[in-house]
Amino acid sequence: MSALVCLCACPDPETAGRIAAALVEERLAACVNLLSGMRSVYRWQGKIESAEETLLLIKTTTDRLKRVSERIVELHPYELPEVIAVETAGGWPAYLDWIAAQTREEDR
Repeated sequence: MSALVCLCACPDPETAGRIAAALVEERLAACVNLLSGMRSVYRWQGKIESAEETLLLIKTTTDRLKRVSERIVELHPYELPEVIAVETAGGWPAYLDWIAAQTREEDR
């Protein structure tokens, strides 16, 4: 099992909270941290933009990444939401096992 941390910038804490709750409720993420007060500077449609945003740090697994990405795109208000996955180089084995357990689909 390979753990990932996915990054996703949201326009406000409410949107971030809604997306985070959905990902955890749907077992697509074991945990999502919301980091408010972030300022992003980026180029969009030929102009330099700046915005206050809330960053999501989404803990998931490689086998759930496709669905995490799809779900973010479904829920996110941005035309082009940020979804970047970073593979972890390691971690406390018990925590990595917990991520795997929390993102397994429940037996139906």
